[in-house]
Amino acid sequence: MIRSELLQALHKDNPELRAEEVEQVVDIFFEEIAQRLAEGGRVELRGFGAFSTREREARSGRNPRTGETVDVPAKRVPYFKAGKEMRRRLNEN
Repeated sequence: MIRSELLQALHKDNPELRAEEVEQVVDIFFEEIAQRLAEGGRVELRGFGAFSTREREARSGRNPRTGETVDVPAKRVPYFKAGKEMRRRLNEN
């Protein structure tokens, strides 16, 4: 599902809201998650999963075009762990 499909589904389920209002809710939802992760926090949505960040250490990489060794700096990357309910639904027959 892409963002526009999500907006359409939410608008269909909530016809009393204008399309602009639905889009604003989705924007706020994603912005709050991104902001919390940027602050080093964690976002847990019960039954769905949890978003957090993981630390990646600095390392040496390789430029695939030239084969040259390059230094890759340390960084934080987003991480998602599916919740128990999500895992159960994915593995139903």
